[in-house]
Amino acid sequence: MSQETKVIEKHDVVIRFSGDSGDGMQLTGQQFSDTAALFGNDVATFPDYPAEIRAPQGTVGGVSGFQVHIGEEHVTTPGDYADVLVAMNPAALKANLRWAKKEGTIILDLDAFTDKHFEKAGYTSNPLEDGSLEGYNVVPVRMTELTVEALKETGLDQKSVVRCKNMFALGMIYWMFEESVEHTEAFFDIKFGKKPNIASANKLALRAGYNYAANVHALAVHFKVSPATIEKGKYRTITGNKATAWGLLAVAEKAGLPLFCGSYPITPATDILHELALRRDLGAKTYQAEDEIGGICTAIGASYAGNFACTTTSGPGLALKSEACGLAVMAELPLVIVDVQRGGPSTGLPTKTEQADLLQALYGRNGESPMPVIAASTSGNCFDYAYIAGKIALEHMTPVVLLTDGFLANGAQPWLIPSMDKLPEIKLRVAKEGDDYHPYSRDPETLARTWALPGTKGLEHRIGGLEKMNITGNISYVPENHQLMVDLREEKVARIANDIPEQEVYGNAEGGDVLIVGWGGTYGHLFSAVKEMRAEGKDISLAHFNYINPLPKNTRDVLSRYKTIIVCELNLGQFAKYLKSKFPEFNYKQVNKVAGLPFTVVELKEKINALLNA
Repeated sequence: MSQETKVIEKHDVVIRFSGDSGDGMQLTGQQFSDTAALFGNDVATFPDYPAEIRAPQGTVGGVSGFQVHIGEEHVTTPGDYADVLVAMNPAALKANLRWAKKEGTIILDLDAFTDKHFEKAGYTSNPLEDGSLEGYNVVPVRMTELTVEALKETGLDQKSVVRCKNMFALGMIYWMFEESVEHTEAFFDIKFGKKPNIASANKLALRAGYNYAANVHALAVHFKVSPATIEKGKYRTITGNKATAWGLLAVAEKAGLPLFCGSYPITPATDILHELALRRDLGAKTYQAEDEIGGICTAIGASYAGNFACTTTSGPGLALKSEACGLAVMAELPLVIVDVQRGGPSTGLPTKTEQADLLQALYGRNGESPMPVIAASTSGNCFDYAYIAGKIALEHMTPVVLLTDGFLANGAQPWLIPSMDKLPEIKLRVAKEGDDYHPYSRDPETLARTWALPGTKGLEHRIGGLEKMNITGNISYVPENHQLMVDLREEKVARIANDIPEQEVYGNAEGGDVLIVGWGGTYGHLFSAVKEMRAEGKDISLAHFNYINPLPKNTRDVLSRYKTIIVCELNLGQFAKYLKSKFPEFNYKQVNKVAGLPFTVVELKEKINALLNA
């Protein structure tokens, strides 16, 4: 099997790890991406979890994947198709072959390619023999057998030994990409500090895979991706959920307030609650409620008591929180509501991504109940927009919805750790003892009311879910007062536009033929598609929105500069509908996808070109 190894220098490479849920593909992919980032490559990842919690082993429904895109230039997506696919069983091959590039390398655990596993995966013939892999560089390796051989002296039971085969595969990939195994070995020492035999076994399997690839030259293609040129500073790899949690912590620190998170676990938002629960050293308080309603209600109570409060959820949970959202609007209390969007409706596709909660975030409450809505667009800037959401909530005394999604939440990228000194100041409006305080008197510029903390002498006041009289806060059923308070709450949100940046355009900001419009987590794919199409000579630009309600003040002006506007989103056109309601004078074309998956750059270019040609 020994052959000449061909070294290919590339600007970027995509690797996809796939196997059963128990094969450790998420850990394998994360370790490779961390190592690549330490080497200096730019990195973007896409963990692809199975929706079924306990799908039968060896079935397509139980396949777990992790895609990594590394590059020597700025990487904005986890890649469309994989240069290298690692498939630990036939089901993984069947589920992921569509994502492998033609002439790409496919590494298989040959020990799993048996008649039994073919049947479980739904194959009617052996894919290694029926020609279905023709055109690919197929590398069959008896990973399970070689892992067992490498660990035979460890004294571990057979099940524990076999579970290390993912590290054998990772070792092969490290050799293939000229990466060091040292970072992963150090990781094992930390992760399995109390189980040194497990740490040692994983190291042995990792080295065995690396040495196997080096000694037999099983991988005919050897990739080399140079380090990226990036801004100097201290970096770490961060997921969107972790970045969101840290952004919320930064708000509390900057504002000088304790942080309180009241939440109920829900995929894919739960990791934010987990991360905040680890930060007692920073004064964070977390409460796992008995349901979604309890989560937001405890957060509202904490906000009333003077905490910076937040609650985290996904689409179904946001629906349950809707009545309490209205209470926060009426009471005019600061609160950040994080919605990590997933496929719906109902339970839908809980582990898959979608942008289907926009209209719910904008309008999903009874009565006239306006709330600011902003959306993060990369895993890293989940930190920035969590911080901005908190700043808006505290300075404008309002609940704020922060939209992320499963793609951003679970994906990761290198993140330049910011300095707290450089984060924007947060100005609080807190009443002090002796003030002439009225609960609904307002700042003349922002219309934000003043926050009075319980227990402050002389500042007793009434707020709550019933309509209040302007200024005094007494319960009121006066028709004219209700009209006034509804108008004030609407105008208060509208005036936030004075504090957010104007909408930027990538490409020809002065105007042109085509403007692609997107929002939230589609940024990376849209940016890449527009960049490639501009390089092909097309007059096309991108306006990607992070501020949804209110929209940036120059939105109408931006839209007016282009002949054709194409709105691209992972739903059936919710942002397009919203723009039509705000700016009906423009004609909007649409590119929509509702498949539980992010866009690919290839399909975006095809659909945009088809619209333009039509």
